[in-house]
Formats: sequence, C-alpha cells, structure tokens
Amino acid sequence: MAAHIGRRLRKGAATTAVAAAAVAALSASQAPGVTVDDQGRQSTGDATSAPDTAADDSATGNSPYYTDLPPLNSPNPSPSASSGETGDQRAAEAGIPATVLDAYKRAEATLREKKPGCNLPWQLLAAIGKVESGQARGGRVTADGTTVTPILGPQLDGNGFALIRDTDNGAHDGNRMYDQAVGPMQFIPSTWDWAGRDGNGDGRKDPNNIYDAALAAGHYLCRNDWDLSKPGDLRRAILSYNNSTDYLNTVLSWLEYYRKGTHEIPDGTGTLPEDRSDTRPGVTPSAPGTTPPARPGSRPGKPSGSRPSPSPAEPGTGGPGTPPVTPPPSTPPTPTDTVHHLEDAGTGTLTAMAGHTFAERISTRAETKAGKAVAKVRIRFTIVGDTDAAFAGGERVATVTTDASGVAVAPALQAGERTGAFAVQAAVAGRSVKGVPYKVTVTQRVADALTRVGDKEPTCVAGGEFAEPVEVKATYGGEAAGKVAVTAKLVRSADDPAENDKGPYFKDAEGKALRTLTGLSTDADGRLTLPTLYADDTAGTFLLRVTTAGGATLDVKLTVEPAATPSPDPDPSADPDASADPDPSTDPSTEPSQTPAA
Repeated sequence: MAAHIGRRLRKGAATTAVAAAAVAALSASQAPGVTVDDQGRQSTGDATSAPDTAADDSATGNSPYYTDLPPLNSPNPSPSASSGETGDQRAAEAGIPATVLDAYKRAEATLREKKPGCNLPWQLLAAIGKVESGQARGGRVTADGTTVTPILGPQLDGNGFALIRDTDNGAHDGNRMYDQAVGPMQFIPSTWDWAGRDGNGDGRKDPNNIYDAALAAGHYLCRNDWDLSKPGDLRRAILSYNNSTDYLNTVLSWLEYYRKGTHEIPDGTGTLPEDRSDTRPGVTPSAPGTTPPARPGSRPGKPSGSRPSPSPAEPGTGGPGTPPVTPPPSTPPTPTDTVHHLEDAGTGTLTAMAGHTFAERISTRAETKAGKAVAKVRIRFTIVGDTDAAFAGGERVATVTTDASGVAVAPALQAGERTGAFAVQAAVAGRSVKGVPYKVTVTQRVADALTRVGDKEPTCVAGGEFAEPVEVKATYGGEAAGKVAVTAKLVRSADDPAENDKGPYFKDAEGKALRTLTGLSTDADGRLTLPTLYADDTAGTFLLRVTTAGGATLDVKLTVEPAATPSPDPDPSADPDASADPDPSTDPSTEPSQTPAA
C-alpha cells in the first residue's frame, strides 16, 4: 500500500518534468515554428500540421489511451536489482514483457527489410503499445503472443467518443452496432481490415496477437513514404495513429524513455497503467480489456452493441415507482451518415503495362438517396486480389476525401511485375455502404522497336564459333524497354519462319545444338546479349530472327565461310629429285674393257 501511494505521489509531483524533458529533447531538432512550452507541451499548431485525419480513418479511431508518463528512474541498467517491493514494482513498470518486446523487435526487423527508408525503431512500437494497452496489459499473452483475454476499448458511439458505426459485423470486437478498438495496439476493425498483418507466420491476421498487431502498427506508421528518423514525419505518423497533441506528447515521452534503454521482464509481470485520457469527474473510465460502463438505458451484463432483450415496458413507461429513463442525447448526422450509395465518376479503362503507372485514375462519387453529391466524405480505395500493384509508397489502401462535387480521386496506381486482373474496391470509411468495384488489368511488358548494337556482321568459319556476340536493344515509345521477354530463333529464310535444321546454332546446358531460345529478357536498359553462336560444317548465309513481346522483330544475317581446303599430301614413295636408274646394259662404264689381241 505504501508503495502504491508513493508511486501516485511520485507521478503527481514529478512526471510532468519527465514529459517536458523528453519532449523537449525530441523537439530540439524539429522544424522552425514548432514550440514547446515550459511544461513540455507542443503547441496545437503541431497537430494541425498532420495530414487530414478522421476518427474513422485512424488506427484507433481516436479512442481513449493511457496517459501515465515514464518513471523517473533510468530504464538502463535494470532497476530489478533493487531490494524491496518498491524496487520490484519500478522494475516491472520500466521493463517490457519478453514476448511483447520480441514482437516489437521482430516487426522492426521486418520493416527494415520491407521498407528500409522508413527507419522504424522498435522503441516507437513499444511507446505506442505502452500508451494503448500497457504492453498488452502487462504482457498477459500466450506463448504465440495472443492476449489471454481480449483487449477492447469503449464503443465508439459518439457519446463522448468518436462516432463509428459497426464495420465488421462484430467479427473482431463482438459489437454489431458500433466499432471498438481491439487488441494490444488498439486497432479499430475498419482499419485492421486493410492494415492487418500476419506477424507470427500462422496464416492468420489477428488484432489480438501482439506479433500481428505490432507488425500492422509498423506498416501503418511507415505508410505515405514517411521517414521516421525525421521529426516531422515522426509526428505525422504518431498523430495519424491518434490525432491528439496530448497523445503525441505522451508517446514521445515513452519513446525517449525506451531509447535510453530498457530491460526484459517475464510475461504477465508488467504493471498496469492507471490514468486514462477519458477520465472525467463523476465518470469511471472503461479501460481496455474491461467491459465499458453501461450507457443510460442499457442493461447491465449485456455486451456493448448487443440487442436488448424484450421487456414488458419500454423505457419511461414502466410500472409504478419506475423512474423514466432519459435517452442519450441525439448526435447530429455527419456527411458520412447521409451517404446512400457510391457511383463511378467516369473512370476509364484501367490497363497498364507491368512496371508502368496507370494513366487513368479511379474516380468515385458519394451521393445521397436522392442523388445529390456529398462532400467531405472519406472514401477508402483498397486493392483486392493477387497482385503487386500499389498506390504511392507501396500501399494497398488509400483514403481520399470527396470534394464539393462529391468526387474522390484515388492516387495513381503503379503496376507491379505480376500480370493479370485484380480489383480496386471503393468504400465509405466508417460506413457499411455498398462499394464500387473497379476491374484493373496489368499486361506484360512489350517493345515496339528492336535494333542491333554494333554494325560488325557476325562471321564464322564452318565448324567454329562466332567471335562476336549478337547484342540487341528494345525500346517502347522511344524509351528503353526493360524486362521485356525475347525469343531468338534460327529461321530458314525471311519468308519461311520455320526453324532451320542446319547452319548456326546455340548450345543447351548439355552442349547439344539448339536453334530456338526462349525465356530471355532485356535488362533495365532494354539490352540483351545473346549466348555464343556456333556453326556446323554447312557454309552459307543464314538468318537469326529476334522477336520481343509486343511484336518487335529484328533479323540478323549470319555468314558461315567454308573451311580452308588443305593441299594434297605428297606421295612419300616418289622422289622428284631422283633420276631414273641407269640401264646397266647401256652404261659404257659397266661394259668389260676390251683388250686388243696380241
């Protein structure tokens, strides 16, 4: 009890100074015009510098959060060596549960690979996790990272909170009337629908799993090409999570605290935060993971959003002694509430070549039942299907507010390398209004022209190999056509495209003759150098035909010269220098000498 009172006194007397120091440290390098007062609070102008965000398009729907600030003691080295209850409690407050800490660090590693330009620090995830759920309520998670009990924020019914009607039919939050923030990172269902990730590799995207939720939060904070090493982008990212300057300052305080170092504590031993942003006199706040307080007229014990059981008397008409029930104050309709349907606003054919930007942009119009335009409505465009196409920054979701004519124009789509059809779904953010699907097609890369690099005619002697390789360049619209499929084939003639059965050839992996090559492609500069060509013993002029996807064709003449004719070998038995043997019968030198007779 004494430790508890001491903690409360310490927090009340000193944490303001901690916040001031932490925020001031992070603000020192921020852009001119951002001011920090003597309490460490940034001016409200800082919040307005964030992108236009709405409750139904933030991660949490601007749900309540914990306002507890970091302790005074340094997080590193670990204060766990302190003796006594106070030391143990401070260690638990300063530390991060093992599984939760592992999830943050794993998410950072994944984002370092997937989006290296974001520079996401795991300490930012830890700061948001602390503020949103007290590190999954002190690390009360199973071995795979799933919270032991669901963590739910209050229902967003417009009564002291944002108004976000049900978007998931209660699938995540069990509420079929209004949305509630879910899980250790407090995602509302409409945001989790597109931001959810599978962080632990079990094939599911579960907002109640700290690995999934941490990775989703990382991707959410890294959208819009934000670089979180830049103070301006860091502030924008945090404010997009919950659009409150007080929230920003609280997260920054914990971020600075964790950057100084922290330590791992066992799962389930972390302390629970105590103070929440929705605390107000006379009202008991509903902490994440608890059942929200009953609204006037609701029945105790009923899950929020469930239909009340029929009763004999309607509220206000009960029997004698039953006080009338005052209904909650009505909330004036928002522009989103007046949307009856969406219409295509004249979008043309959505087709682009792989790796190229779509020339046409998707346009959607929000209308009332009478067909009148509805301005200031957020339209969410979601890429659906097996594709690597994306909006700016590599995102599969973009949210745009309708203009005065009720039209929202999606950002330009960038085609990936995967060809085929997919869809982009336009829907009203925060409303279950039937969306508009748009069919999108990505075609293969093509070239419309093909030229040879170099002008030296390929020549070879029969039975030899061509010394000069054949190099070509593909272009499309005058620009280099990279990654275009190419086929090279030895044909019989310009008029006969059949494969030749003699003359030059390529070699396969086993060294066998091959006269048609497929599976080739140009490099990023549109160039391709063909493999070495060889010649059989047939001399003559031959034709190599190179074609690309898209129909560009180039014929290259190949010349095979006859092998040199060797001189006949001389007859070794013949001696051209030797004279004929003399006839001994005619050689006077061989005749016997004649001696005259006596």
